[in-house]
Amino acid sequence: MTEKKQVKKRLRAKDILILQAVIIIYTLSSVMAKLASGQKPFSVPFLLFYLAELTVLGVYALLWQQMIKKFELSVAYTNRAMALLWSMIWAVVLFHDRVTVKNVIGVTLVIAGTTIVNSGEKGEGNNG
Repeated sequence: MTEKKQVKKRLRAKDILILQAVIIIYTLSSVMAKLASGQKPFSVPFLLFYLAELTVLGVYALLWQQMIKKFELSVAYTNRAMALLWSMIWAVVLFHDRVTVKNVIGVTLVIAGTTIVNSGEKGEGNNG
């Protein structure tokens, strides 16, 4: 039985990584939006970034549907909150934005909450 639980945990970690990859894809829509906002409205670069944003959102929507089939809704939506971390990383790496102590505290709380939800057992009321 213990070996079965270990296999399940390894698969779960892999699934969480896949879920995070889908969330990273979602955050790329914000990157495209920010890049579009730096262009002259309705110029070719603006339209291309806007089209890229819509494409990323379309791909994300399809992938997200698969994720919510695979995960309990509470786990999927809790992990979606990790978009804050990925967006902050993009802001720093791609746009050289500054991160404040409040940003770090907020993201840390989100990560802690996500970790708690992901590591928890099924609730006592869900035994049926």
